[in-house]
Amino acid sequence: MPKVSVIIVSWNVCDLLRDCLESIYTNAGGLSLDILVVDSDSHDGTLAMLEQSFPQVTVLAQAENVGFTKGNNIGLRIAQGDYLILLNPDTKIIGDALNTLITYMDAHSKVGIVGPHTLNEDGTTQSTRRRFPTLLTGIFESTWLQAIAPKTILRRYYMSDTSDSAALDVDWVQGSAMLVRRAVYEQIGGLDEGYVMYSEELDWCKRAKLAGWSVAYIGSASIIHYGGKSSEQVIASSHIWFQRSKLRYFRKYHGWFAAQFLRLVLLLNYVVQLIIEAFKRLLGRKPDLREERIKTYWQVLRSGLKVS
Repeated sequence: MPKVSVIIVSWNVCDLLRDCLESIYTNAGGLSLDILVVDSDSHDGTLAMLEQSFPQVTVLAQAENVGFTKGNNIGLRIAQGDYLILLNPDTKIIGDALNTLITYMDAHSKVGIVGPHTLNEDGTTQSTRRRFPTLLTGIFESTWLQAIAPKTILRRYYMSDTSDSAALDVDWVQGSAMLVRRAVYEQIGGLDEGYVMYSEELDWCKRAKLAGWSVAYIGSASIIHYGGKSSEQVIASSHIWFQRSKLRYFRKYHGWFAAQFLRLVLLLNYVVQLIIEAFKRLLGRKPDLREERIKTYWQVLRSGLKVS
């Protein structure tokens, strides 16, 4: 049985995927790897690249864009490793990051999920460790209200009071790179496919912690994450998925009334943003940008942010 199964869900990011795979093999450090790429019907030469450059990779080609959550579950069902890594195609492994994560997991039997120190392309730290969100977090985080949010709310949520280089117990880690113990997957199952993308890793970590496992952030293991290269191809849909996923999480763990209150706040947020962009458009400020944003916010409002 392979020691480590790496699952990568890819959609039209051929060059980034190539770099990601090269970084894995270059820095494997003797690990026994089983790499699975779930391709969501890419049309940029991804499959040909994989066949030519990485014949050892298991390719699970889909006939449609199955999304991040379902794609990872497809890979998880086939993966055979003792450890399972969910890895975005727009990441690069740095040095012995994989071995560092696995060594930590081997030494801490109660830890079920770990995440690395994630860097932006310019070398700055990307915020990937979190505490569980409160309703106030949901209102302020990733909305236009974030700029005026009380600093303590987001400081707590983003764990800004902790060191980037430390090993920390956390509530959840970002899904761009997650190492998961097979026993966790076997106990709690895969990702909740009610989340098309966004918040699925939050939900997974929540379920793991409810089942008695710990989640950790390892500051001594580093990767680079370029971020959003698939989702930026569908901007309006990304807004809708992000907010619907947030609402799904709050409905599951905070109840129907909390989710409905948050939904109304979020919809009002988009109404205000649309009005502001329309006013700026009338003033002639960057009309193409304004029209794109108006179209995006209108699509979000038309969706109603209804959660299935």
